[in-house]
Amino acid sequence: SMTRRQPVVLALALMCAASFVGAQSPPPRSRLVEDTIRARSLAGNLYGDSPNRIAVVYLPPSYSSNTARRYPVIYLLHGFDVGPRQWERMTTQTFGIQPAMDSLIASGVVREMIVVMPDAQTRLGGSFYTNSTAAGNWDDFIAKELVTFIDGKYRTVARPESRGLAGHSMGGYGALTIGMRHAGAVFGAVYSMSACCTRMTREDGLAMQSVWPALAASVATGVPPAAPLKPLIALAAALSPDTMRPPLFVDLPFAAVDGHVVVIDSVFNRWIANTPYDMLSRYRDELRRLRGLALDVGTRDQEVLPALVQMDSALTRAGIAHTFETFDGGHVDHIGVRLTGAVLPFFSRTLMFP
Repeated sequence: SMTRRQPVVLALALMCAASFVGAQSPPPRSRLVEDTIRARSLAGNLYGDSPNRIAVVYLPPSYSSNTARRYPVIYLLHGFDVGPRQWERMTTQTFGIQPAMDSLIASGVVREMIVVMPDAQTRLGGSFYTNSTAAGNWDDFIAKELVTFIDGKYRTVARPESRGLAGHSMGGYGALTIGMRHAGAVFGAVYSMSACCTRMTREDGLAMQSVWPALAASVATGVPPAAPLKPLIALAAALSPDTMRPPLFVDLPFAAVDGHVVVIDSVFNRWIANTPYDMLSRYRDELRRLRGLALDVGTRDQEVLPALVQMDSALTRAGIAHTFETFDGGHVDHIGVRLTGAVLPFFSRTLMFP
């Protein structure tokens, strides 16, 4: 009888061992994946920037184990002169998108979402996420090609209500402008962090009298200027490209004449047409289709704070529901804190889950 009981005992022992191993198995892990998208919208740009664009993709913990589940997507746009690695490990702060999302999900503060972080770094330092005859069609790349690629490769909830768009600084500008143009059609919620370039006035340009001669010299010689003037050439490539003016292919909205700076209306009007403040009247109906719109800025961020305060007022006058928050900080010192405390929870509350 001993010999007949042994297999039963052995089977019980194996079952116990299996259940013990099961109890000890590690929880499913999130992953960061790197994709390369060949962007038709960027091919043949005049700066020779590669149309092959990487996107870093955060896949939440249950993605690999729960193969029937679909997830909302947040598209996160980086700032000027930094790439998508900005979101992986910030040198100035203890922030990385993977540990931040993992801990927020584990603590129940946010639900599981996919986060997509594309690379919009260019020879001039940044694309400003705008369609340009010189720099390539960056709005098309983000809103059409990238979204189509991600929906094709990953288990997304492929509808506007489940897509969020966010960004910081240049990326905050991109979140607002792309968000306006595609509100309700591609994206359902927008969060703009410390956006640059939300409004431009003649006074702003004339106040920068001292720098326009240097910019004009840069265009004449074809040598992009160093920081802090570098973004202005990149902005011109986005907003007032001129394919007939190599090698920088830009028109500037101001010119130095007899030691004075004068506005060139034909160019300046192209800049104004692409600032969120002035786009508002054209995209009011689109903005009303958003499930959520949020803007924030640091009270010590004097470069962009005044224009964002005006943007907040303009949104209120237009009757567009939104939140506008200020925090005690500068332009780059609170990015991680804001993402963790405000941005990611905003999308978890606002996007539609399956």
